[in-house]
Amino acid sequence: MQIAYSKPVVEFVTVAAEVCAFLEQSEGRERDEFVSTLLKLLPLLYVKAQLLPRVDGSDEYSPEMFVTEEDYNWLRTILAEVMAEEDEYEDFVYDEAVQTDEVRWRRVSEGLADIYQPVRDFVECYRAGVEENVEEALWALNDSFELYWGADLVDTLKRLHRTRYAQ
Repeated sequence: MQIAYSKPVVEFVTVAAEVCAFLEQSEGRERDEFVSTLLKLLPLLYVKAQLLPRVDGSDEYSPEMFVTEEDYNWLRTILAEVMAEEDEYEDFVYDEAVQTDEVRWRRVSEGLADIYQPVRDFVECYRAGVEENVEEALWALNDSFELYWGADLVDTLKRLHRTRYAQ
C-alpha cells in the first residue's frame, strides 16, 4: 500500500479537513460554542499528527503553498473577532539563553492561524493526488509539526481550556 493512502494519513486528512472547515466557517460564531468545539477537535488533530508515518524528505523541497498571506490574515481576523477580549493573553516562556521565565503576549487567533496554514496546505496537496508530492508534503508537515505547529496547538489548547473553564 502506498504511504499516501495509508490509514493514518487518510485519518489525519479527514480530521484536518474538518478542523480547517470549522475554522473557515467561524465568522459570527458564539465564542462558547467555538471554544467548546475546538477543545474536541484540536486534541484529535494532535493525536492524528502523532500517528502519521515518517517519510524521507528533502530540506530543499518546498511543498506548494495553498494558503496565501491574505488567507492567513483573513482567518486570523475572523478568529480574533470570535475570541474578542479572550484572544490576547500572557504566556510565560522559559528562555534558555538567560535561564529565566519571560512573559510574552500571544493571541489565540494567531496560534490557530499558525496551525491552519500547514494543515490546510497539506490537505490541498493531498486533494491534488500526486503521490510523490504528497509524500514530500507529508515530510514537510511532520517537520513543521515537530518544530512549530505542534507546540502552537498545545499552547492554544491550554488557553482555550482556561477560557472555557475559568468562568
